Amino acid sequence: MRDYIKVGNLQVAHNLYEFLNTKALPGSGVDQEKFWNDFELLLKDLTPVNRSLLEKRDEIQEKLDQWHQENQAARDLDEYTSFLREIGYLEPDVEDYKVTTENVDIEIANQAGPQLVVPVDNARYALNAANARWGSLYDALYGTDAISDEGGAEAGSTYNPIRGEKVIEFAKEFLDEVSPLEEGSHKDVIKYEIREGDLLASLANEKQVGLQDSSKLTGYQGLLEDPSSILLQNNGLHVEIQIDLNHPIGKTDQAGVKDVVLESATTTIMDCEDSVAAVDSEDKELVYSNLLGLMKGELSASFNKNGQTVTRRLNPDREYISPEGKEVKLKGRSLMFMRNVGHLMTTDAILDSDGQEIPEGIMDGVLTSLIAKHDLLRNSTVQNSAEGSIYIVKPKMHGSKEAAFANKLFDRIEDMLGLERNTLKIGVMDEERRTTLNLKNCIHEVKERIVFINTGFLDRTGDEIHTSMEAGPMIRKQEMKNSVWLQSYEASNVNVGLKAGLQGRAQIGKGMWAMPEMMQAMIEQKGSQLKAGANTAWVPSPTAAILHAIHYHRLNVSDVQNKLAEQIRDLREDILQIPAASHPKWSEEEIQREIENNAQGILGYVVRWIDFGIGCSKVPDINNIGLMEDRATLRISSQHIANWIRHGVVSKEQVQQTMKNMAKVVDEQNSQDPDYRPMSADYEKSIAFQAACELVFEGTKQPNGYTEPILQRRRAEAKAQKVSM
Repeated sequence: MRDYIKVGNLQVAHNLYEFLNTKALPGSGVDQEKFWNDFELLLKDLTPVNRSLLEKRDEIQEKLDQWHQENQAARDLDEYTSFLREIGYLEPDVEDYKVTTENVDIEIANQAGPQLVVPVDNARYALNAANARWGSLYDALYGTDAISDEGGAEAGSTYNPIRGEKVIEFAKEFLDEVSPLEEGSHKDVIKYEIREGDLLASLANEKQVGLQDSSKLTGYQGLLEDPSSILLQNNGLHVEIQIDLNHPIGKTDQAGVKDVVLESATTTIMDCEDSVAAVDSEDKELVYSNLLGLMKGELSASFNKNGQTVTRRLNPDREYISPEGKEVKLKGRSLMFMRNVGHLMTTDAILDSDGQEIPEGIMDGVLTSLIAKHDLLRNSTVQNSAEGSIYIVKPKMHGSKEAAFANKLFDRIEDMLGLERNTLKIGVMDEERRTTLNLKNCIHEVKERIVFINTGFLDRTGDEIHTSMEAGPMIRKQEMKNSVWLQSYEASNVNVGLKAGLQGRAQIGKGMWAMPEMMQAMIEQKGSQLKAGANTAWVPSPTAAILHAIHYHRLNVSDVQNKLAEQIRDLREDILQIPAASHPKWSEEEIQREIENNAQGILGYVVRWIDFGIGCSKVPDINNIGLMEDRATLRISSQHIANWIRHGVVSKEQVQQTMKNMAKVVDEQNSQDPDYRPMSADYEKSIAFQAACELVFEGTKQPNGYTEPILQRRRAEAKAQKVSM
């Protein structure tokens, strides 16, 4: 039994109660007794509203299932659209408007750049992400496949000068792209200096030249005649040329350049949702404690690296001297968002006046806002928001009424914590079909606090499948990427955002590059997201952020958005194209391959979620390519198999056997981990294996296809089993 403290009519888990009263509330300017009284009243007023919104989801899904069952033979788009309007799935459009969000930090409003998403329950990862505002281009290139191994350039256990030469060549060609000299190349420079407020480069041919655009010089460190670093700016992002003739790399360079450092992850989402596995008050305390440490600048993490203990803390700001001799200070850290959980789940960390679990999304909203208030009060050695705003990403909302509920919740939280109206900013994740189709209305409901919209292929596809579960067998997952609805969804998100006036006030984002080992492919492909109008996009690591930053230097997203704003059109008719295979002609081998790939991804992710409490993992796929997996990937894979079982593409027996076969593969992939418990040793007793099967075989019954209810219940079961052993 959980140890609870009675607070008014609430019951609060003892550990959470102590954390809030002794760590989060002190210094927040919020009276402890008033906080708990107001929290109880907020729950009393808003929990029933939260519940009714979830009931509406179920009601709509029942009507959708019934309609598809009755109209499967001949599905007319006009009739389908009329039906969706009739049941309130498609909403009448509000009048045109422009968002009015104010006090938005420059990283969101004006600075296009990469975005990280990191599980905040892992302090080391969270600090690494927060510190990823700046990173070494040399290291990012040298340590990844962005530089080929050809010509003896393999990356071994010791430094390879051949590979190093390739890295330096790439970096200096990049400098020629973003900050070209009046003549010659950065490869030809033998000395940099600052003279009369301009950068002067001495070339090997004895010529001295400046930059083609002298305004790109922003600052320097060291002496005018012998700078240790030169700060350049391009498309709103900074590049730092670091110079040290005594450095192992610098002394091999004719200009003494030891590194090129890029401003990269301008924003980071500290995630309390998809990438964490927080199922009880102890898990939630860790989430909130790490957030508090970030907001107060106190979080640290120690770990062993190459036989030495390393302690990581938040980076300080960076200081330079401007060409005019004035002090220049730049943020040393990413601007941090906090992603709360959605409206669906409840938590036993706090019980309401009826002894029922409270909505976890409401708890996240209140407690993360309380924690972030410490940043606004400057109870920290470092600063997150220079504009005095708190940034919360709200996921998995369905339609404008749910967005309106989030807005009402934020109003109440602001009143409760003594914050000015619209201090809490909201990021709306466009990852559910009902939100996609009604995005204009959703943004309208939060138009005074909106700072972020984005697309996400995985959750959005999972919802696409579940919404149309009864429409027929879905096309294969790989085919989804080229389907009409998906391409239109991606374009529509940008169109709606631009028409609503997000440019200059908010981010329009794109989803994750899921292959952290394939950086060359990312460099070749991910630039397309900028061309589509995204001023931010998700990357899986700080290294990937550095390399993705190259795209933002090569393309001015503001120019792209200006052009796109001139050709906006309504794409909802294409978005309503259901990705069902009317006459599938897949071979038995193709079908088997599809379910094996899905099953391996499910099992590889679930076993680490259930047994280790790891919410985000790099899981090898069937081709042994490591893919970043979280609950969104799990949702699409489980829903896809459930759909194929439902429509007889595969049998339950075939899937059961495939799950067992792939469990053996996953066990082998994890065989070097001494703490790993093989699923195939006893399928019946493996909670992880049973959870994976339940996600598939009960997939049609899960609310909107979400995986959280099963995962959280099974993880709690595994934790209880471990305690009793």
